[in-house]
This record gives sequence, C-alpha cells and structure tokens, in this order.
Amino acid sequence: MSSLTKYFKVPFWAQILAGLVLGVLLGWLARSQDVSWLVTTLEKVGGTFIGLLKLAVAPLVFFAILVSITNLRKVNNAARLASRTLLWFMVTSLIAVAIGLTIGLVTNPGAGTGLTPADGAAPENTGSWIDFLTGIVPTDVITPFTELNVLQIVFMAAVAGIAALQLGEKAQPILNLSESVLELLQKALWWVIRLAPLGTVGLIGNAIATYGWDLIGKYATFTADIYVGCAIVMFVVYPLLLATVAKVSPLQFFKGAWPAIQLGFVSRSSVGTMPLTQKVTERLGVPKEYASFAVPFGATTKMDGCAAIYPAIAAIFVAQIFGIDLGVGDYLLIAFVSVVGSAATAGLTGATVMLTLTLSTLGLPMEGVGLLLAIDPILDMIRTATNVAGQALVPVIVSAREGLLDHKAYDAAHSSPIDEPEPSESEKESEKGPENEKQTSEPVPAAV
Repeated sequence: MSSLTKYFKVPFWAQILAGLVLGVLLGWLARSQDVSWLVTTLEKVGGTFIGLLKLAVAPLVFFAILVSITNLRKVNNAARLASRTLLWFMVTSLIAVAIGLTIGLVTNPGAGTGLTPADGAAPENTGSWIDFLTGIVPTDVITPFTELNVLQIVFMAAVAGIAALQLGEKAQPILNLSESVLELLQKALWWVIRLAPLGTVGLIGNAIATYGWDLIGKYATFTADIYVGCAIVMFVVYPLLLATVAKVSPLQFFKGAWPAIQLGFVSRSSVGTMPLTQKVTERLGVPKEYASFAVPFGATTKMDGCAAIYPAIAAIFVAQIFGIDLGVGDYLLIAFVSVVGSAATAGLTGATVMLTLTLSTLGLPMEGVGLLLAIDPILDMIRTATNVAGQALVPVIVSAREGLLDHKAYDAAHSSPIDEPEPSESEKESEKGPENEKQTSEPVPAAV
C-alpha cells in the first residue's frame, strides 16, 4: 500500500512523461523485433483507456451542457458572457486558421512526399454542409447516445437546458438530479484520468509499433507543419493574448492549465479531458458558475487544433498531391469552415469529419482523407492539446475583461499533481454535521 501511495505522490506530469518514454521504447522493441504479442498488448492497453473515456462521453456531454446552461442563471450578465465567449472562440479560431494557411503555403507539405492520388482512399463516412445542418436534429432520443453523435447530444442538452430555464422552479428537481448525475460521472471519469500514464504507454507504443518512423518520415513536412502550427498558437498567440488582452501572466496560465493540456495530448479527447479542464480553469481564478458553462461549451465547439490549423494545412496538402491549385476564395472558404463548422468535430478523437467537411466545401477529392488516416493518431495528440489549451484560455480572457477573474487564485496557480474534484456544496454541508449548523457560513477558498 505504501508503494501505491508513493506512486500517486509523483507529479502527474512525471507519470505521463514516464509513460511516454516507456511507450516509445516498447513500441520500438515490438516493431524492431517483430514481437506480435507486445503489439497486441499495447493496442489493448491504449484501446481500453480510450474506451473508458468514450464510455462516459455521451452522458457527460448531455448533463454538462444542460447544467452549464442552467448555471448561467447564477451569473450576472449571462447573455453578455455567453456572447463574449463565442466571440473569442471565433477570434482565436480565425487566428489559428490564418497561421495554418501561412505555414502550408510557405512549406508546401504535399511536395516531395512520393505520394500519389492512387495512395488515397475515400472514407466510409464523410461530412458535408447538408449533413452538418440536417444532422444536428436527431430523429429520436436514443440513437445519438448509442452511436455517440455528440453534435445531436449537444443539441438535445441545449434544448433541455433552455426549457429548464423557462420553467424556473418547476424544473428544480430535474436540475438537482442532473447535477448529481454529472458529479457522479466526473468522479468516475476522474478514476479513468488517473490511468492516463498507463494509457500513454499503450497509445504511444502502439503508434510506434504500428506505423514506425518510416511513415513519419514520408509525412515529415506535413507532421512538422501541424506541430509547429499548434506550437505557435499555444506558445506565441495564446501568451500574447493573455499578456495584452487579459493582462495576466502567460507563465501562470500554463502552470495552472498544464495538467489538462498534457492529458489532452495523451487522451486525444477534449470531452474526456473536460472535467480536468474545468478544474484547472477554476483554479486559474475563473468563477465556477461561468467556468461550468464555458468549458463544456468549448469542449464541444472550440477546436483550434482540429478545426483550424489541421484542416487548413491538410487542404493544401491534399490539393498539392492531386495537382489542384487553390485560390484566394478557397482560402477564405477554409477560414469560414473553421469558424462555423468546428462543432462538427465535437471533441472526439480524430478530426476526420472536419477534414471531409473542408474538402467537400472546396471540392477536393475525398480520397485525400485516406492519405492522412495512417498519420492521424500522431497528429491528433498535439491537435487536442491545442484544443484544450484554447478551451481554458477563453474563459480566462473573458473573466479578466469582465472583471470576474480572481487574480489572487490566478497568481497562485501551479502545475500540482492531480487531486480529485472539489466536493459539491451538498457534500460540504453533509460533512459539517449538526454541531456546525449554526456556525457562520464563510466561503471556503478553493484549493490551488
């Protein structure tokens, strides 16, 4: 038991880093020595971790969105906060897609790869504007949960949340139940998050064992473009916005948000990372009532990595492979799709839907998607990390500009090991006991 205690005292970033190194070593060993059982083991370990995350996605998204909308009633100027949040989502997406387009035009990622149109294959499922618009409204309430159609789940949750606001006190029993279910899901998902170091070993190891370095070499320029683009957005654009717009320390932001960013890198799921993203956002001084709206909203719609940088560079890559010239109008269309269509990615692993939506809008061959599927898991890690960073960034910016940010909490934020979520108000009340009922109820500062 003592060894287990010592393990959990190791900083979470160190656990993730150890899993990353071990995964690379095991993946290299499995591929170089052709150890089939090790490849299978790594695949099962990584697949089980992702499966556990996805298991909670559907109910988590529904109840998180429902509760987040109803929580706005506790915030002054709720409509203003919601509109400012959406505005900053759009602004940062435009900046990200502009960076992606610039990098793609400068580096020509499709040139010299040796790939031809014959190497591609059309995906089984594609996205179009008709599919996107008509697919928002479900035909029944069960299928979106069984088929994990996050966009439709978000739609139903939003409708339920708005209806609950209209009903007022009559809906309070449902809201209480929803908040309890959400806390239960977050508690269970927290246990899964603690398994992230093991998941890292399986996911990274399987990627190396399956694809090897040869594949990365063939897509070297494209892979570098995605990683450089995401790095510029995360470590140049975001710090500039924090320093100039929010007027807070960028270093403190990364100290506080780092646990969520690194989990996003490993899990490749913004929704799976959402409870941790919300926790670190609150730890950065964002009011809980606002964070509980902005983070779930962002986890399903705010995708600077998957929906801005990636489709911009990928569209240029595919166009070059197929010998198609893109004009200024095409680049403007890519920017439009990035801002309006980002909800199509819905925070799940991979960005195939967003890519097919972009290609179909530009009239590019869908076979181009097949060229990128093999390298997608490696790209998805940095894309999701960028998504998560942006999902924590915007609430900080909006809170700072609206005078809601707790600067003392922000300045004290640090990348400490992950703890379990703060107990709910009902749990705090039950822990007081009858002897403390008459004590003054001063607010307890959140742990940072």
